[in-house]
Amino acid sequence: MIKILEGNFTIFLVDDQRISNFVNKKLIEVADICNNVHDFVNPLEALECLEERQPDLIFLDLNMPQIDGWTFLDRMGKLKISSKVVIVTSSTSSVDRKKAKTYPQIIDYYTKPLNKLMIKELRERFTCK
Repeated sequence: MIKILEGNFTIFLVDDQRISNFVNKKLIEVADICNNVHDFVNPLEALECLEERQPDLIFLDLNMPQIDGWTFLDRMGKLKISSKVVIVTSSTSSVDRKKAKTYPQIIDYYTKPLNKLMIKELRERFTCK
């Protein structure tokens, strides 16, 4: 189980849309989940940072121009990155949802945009009590 609200809890946001990262970062901060949020519009830069510092949780878009979310996940696996992943995507495809279940690091799948209720649910599921 993820222990949200520990002092060094870190989240990476990986989405090529700056506005999505901005909104998601604000939602996370307002929900008091984490103040250590790093956002990336280039998934390749995020992968480089993963080699240096593994966040506890990654919010990952599937449809990005440099590499897609599936390739990102595969590269995470090759690097032996153990961070948990929440898919946050515009894809409503049942094929994508089914594929997400084949990746053990994926803990949830949300369709954009995230909202307060989704963040609250995530916080309740993964907060230490």
